[in-house]
Amino acid sequence: MKNTNVVVRLLLLAFLGCLSACATLPTNFERPPSCAFTDTQDTFLGREISKDAAAHPGRSGFTVLPSGLDAFTARALTADRAERSIDAQYYLYHGDLIGKLFTWKLVQAADRGVRVRLLVDDMDMEGRDLALAVLDSHPNIEVRIFNPFSRGAGRSLQFLTRWGSVTRRMHNKTMVIDNQAAIFGGRNIGNEYFEADPDLGFGDLDALAVGPVAQEISTVFDRYWNSELAYPMAVLKSEPPTEQEITQGRKELENYVAAQADSEYVQALRHSDLAQKIQNQELQFEWGEAQVVFDQPEKILHDMEETSYRLAPMLAPYVDELKKELIIFSPYFVPGDPGTVLLTQLVARGVRVRILTNSLASNDVGLVHSGYSKYRKALLRGGVELYELNKDLAREESDVKRRWRGSSKASLHAKSFVFDRRRVFIGSFNLDPRSLQHNTEIGVVMTVPETARGMGEWFDQNIEKLAFRLELKTETGGGEQLLWHGLEKGQPVVYTHEPEVGFWTRFWNSFMSLWPIESQL
Repeated sequence: MKNTNVVVRLLLLAFLGCLSACATLPTNFERPPSCAFTDTQDTFLGREISKDAAAHPGRSGFTVLPSGLDAFTARALTADRAERSIDAQYYLYHGDLIGKLFTWKLVQAADRGVRVRLLVDDMDMEGRDLALAVLDSHPNIEVRIFNPFSRGAGRSLQFLTRWGSVTRRMHNKTMVIDNQAAIFGGRNIGNEYFEADPDLGFGDLDALAVGPVAQEISTVFDRYWNSELAYPMAVLKSEPPTEQEITQGRKELENYVAAQADSEYVQALRHSDLAQKIQNQELQFEWGEAQVVFDQPEKILHDMEETSYRLAPMLAPYVDELKKELIIFSPYFVPGDPGTVLLTQLVARGVRVRILTNSLASNDVGLVHSGYSKYRKALLRGGVELYELNKDLAREESDVKRRWRGSSKASLHAKSFVFDRRRVFIGSFNLDPRSLQHNTEIGVVMTVPETARGMGEWFDQNIEKLAFRLELKTETGGGEQLLWHGLEKGQPVVYTHEPEVGFWTRFWNSFMSLWPIESQL
């Protein structure tokens, strides 16, 4: 029996060794460095932006994009006006309607001679090497994949053999046009982020920025683009696409986009609020100082306890300076013990803290809710005000409905903080261990009181309409009962359990909260 166990162990080690051998990445290749163009003042965007920027020296201008239609319109119209470069960096890049429309805008720009650099995380790219290689074959487009899976082994196996490596991803979402304008925030490239999915509508938030902040985001993009973790697409695909595959891929994309010309979504894009403002030359920016806060790409290469590469320390001074109020939008909210202490300490020193996150029903990653739910009572005891999104709000007749434009399920995806109604953070950073320790993130802190006040007032006016307010009630025997206060069909309701989900979903959530998996959430 002892010899048998030894043999089994040796076979297991040999098997794992084979898996590791298969799951290797290319090492002997060139990664030509490149940087953002800096001499772009004479481009169309450079000239247009300079007219307003002259009145706000050293400051950046911002337009917040809460509407998915406006957010895609901003990307499409700025791409149409690009003359020198487009740098796009995304975590998820779907092959759906939005993905194809966005890709077509990049191809059209490249056809005009614009240099396009597309950097995407590999999490969403399984089975799409040929399509990416076809795109990369354009003489003016270069595609790089961040932290790729090996093409020599299945992804499921690599989650075992490369745990701690492929489980850490580039979560950044930015687009910079001619080094003059930048779009950043919470949106990936996919239908659900831009009001094009009838089954799921994400409430998300981006911003269009001009001025010095655009150049700062370009600098961050260059760091990722030239990182050792960014692999040229041509290196990952063993054989380049044939001329026939290139021609066919281009034709299929062109035909698909042409077929969408009269679709409801494309028509809505043409008539979006932002499109009308640009057409009527009414687009205005709010100006102020800004700081780009970001994780360095090296974060993924170092131990998760190493903090010198993290975004969070760059945000800390803004939290320390709080005097009156902090509003948090975080779809995936797992504060942990340190975060719970920090937030309750803020309340203790007189800062009102209000948080909007997803309910169990609205969360698209239910496992995250099990990590969050264990901290609710401690937060409420400490005076933190918690709100959880009502997933059915899109069916209600309210002035917040359009943000989830008719979708059958609403889900929060925006990541934003409002500091004392004076500053706003917008970016890709969730308040959870995955954003804090595992993945890379980016965002911008804007000292623009007009924007901060507007977001604060929006929260005041709409939070009771779109979310359940949590209450911790002390019972007669000294126990504590969570209550959810909300609206259904315009009438007040109170739940004594997780609303809008069945018994087994609640049971599974409670069961999973007992497991020590919080660090992976």
